[in-house]
Amino acid sequence: MLTVIIAMLVILVLSGLVLAFVAFPNRGEELPAAPWLGEAMARAVDAAPTLDEEAADPVARKH
Repeated sequence: MLTVIIAMLVILVLSGLVLAFVAFPNRGEELPAAPWLGEAMARAVDAAPTLDEEAADPVARKH
């Protein structure tokens, strides 16, 4: 039972972080209550490996 409660808390925290990222730093704004958190999330996104849009789009390669 305790593991279910811990898992649910982890899920809630992660979903809150995703919501905060989509609502503020992703649009270029700072988080009002915690600007340090927005900066940390922006650094994490910059450090994460991503695909180039043209490389991921099979239609764009044909032209």
